[in-house]
Amino acid sequence: MISRILFTFYAMLLLFPSYGSAQVTIPDTPAGHTLQTWLDAFNSGDRAKIETYVKTVDKSQSVDGMLGFRSGTGGFDLLSIESSEPLHIRFRVKEKSSPTTALGNLLVKDGQPPTVETFGLRALPPGVAPENVIVDAAERKKVLDGVSSNLKEYYIEPSVAQQMADALQAHESKGDYNAISDGDVFAARLTQDLQAVSHDRHLHVDFSPFKMPERHEPTPEDEARFHQQMEHDNCAFDKVEILPNNIGYIKFDGFMDASFCGPTVVAAIGFVAHTDALIFDIRQNGGGQPAMVTLIASYLFDQPTHLIDIYNRKEDTTTQNWTLAYLPGVRLTKQPVFVLTSERTFSGAEEFAFDLKNQKRATIVGETTGGGAHPVSGHPVADYFMIGVPFAKSLDPVTKKNWEGTGVEPDVKVSAADALTTAEKLAAEKIAAQKAKK
Repeated sequence: MISRILFTFYAMLLLFPSYGSAQVTIPDTPAGHTLQTWLDAFNSGDRAKIETYVKTVDKSQSVDGMLGFRSGTGGFDLLSIESSEPLHIRFRVKEKSSPTTALGNLLVKDGQPPTVETFGLRALPPGVAPENVIVDAAERKKVLDGVSSNLKEYYIEPSVAQQMADALQAHESKGDYNAISDGDVFAARLTQDLQAVSHDRHLHVDFSPFKMPERHEPTPEDEARFHQQMEHDNCAFDKVEILPNNIGYIKFDGFMDASFCGPTVVAAIGFVAHTDALIFDIRQNGGGQPAMVTLIASYLFDQPTHLIDIYNRKEDTTTQNWTLAYLPGVRLTKQPVFVLTSERTFSGAEEFAFDLKNQKRATIVGETTGGGAHPVSGHPVADYFMIGVPFAKSLDPVTKKNWEGTGVEPDVKVSAADALTTAEKLAAEKIAAQKAKK
């Protein structure tokens, strides 16, 4: 599972927004204007400004997600403009609250205002400078061959893997990729073409301005950096508090490495151990490690419970995930549980909601989730490219169904913005009803 964790971590880094400073001149181009608009909104930390940006410039972003990341980083200093074209700009930034620097890449569609087509921010390893990579015909061929071979070998649905390989061949034959020399643009186009066939949101191709190692195994230095980042982000736990009516509230935005972040889970659970109801807020949670899903869910059951099965196509094996027999601290098995979801709730976060809903251990409140039930592993396909291949699928032990492509339907359907208020009301009613029975 380590390779999957690392790949997820890299993917998360690609989504982070950035900040500009007045010390670097941003070009007077549609891409430059978009960058300045984003940087101004993000660094302001002002909800109204960020909402305006999301509505008018980049609807793929989340207001709460941007606000949370702004709070965690303190903003970014713009260090340099690496390259600039009218609709494409690369830049380098530094996080204000840490020494971390990152390389940004922004591609826009022209308009009034211009809108974001592709945006990424990639953390730079200490002491390593990115290469100026020009993707030529030979590199494109290597990437296409590597993508196709990895899909055929690992993708969870063999027939769909062949369809995707055929689609890439058709695009190549028509010359659709001939004019692409930018790595990020090529990766984004391949991802788009693959998802157009598979509709699998876990499947994606990534570009890195550093050569990919033949074996994507973490070094001790890699592990130390990841652990440092997880510490900095408090293992993705954003809030743990006691709401009115003695309702415990835990908001966390990722399922990080259970072996490292277990103590954070124990502390969070311990803080709400004596509440009368629990709310888990995963509206901004994009998933992560299955072992962390099992760890947190285990605190809510007093008997061994079969949560999920994971079927690996290549190995033709099924792994059963059960609640853990031993847990540090106390279990919270009596309190009614509510889980808040949004359309951004994805992958492992969806499994958490799916498991608790199927076991009738929680009431799901909010929006239908994103629809990604396929675990992913990362595979280098060429010097500067990697593909995330969904190699397995999660299945309910009884129905053998999952949430791939459909999402997890809430028990109480309300907008994500209203989910917490609604859950608080439901929890208070449940608490009052329980007390009336005593």
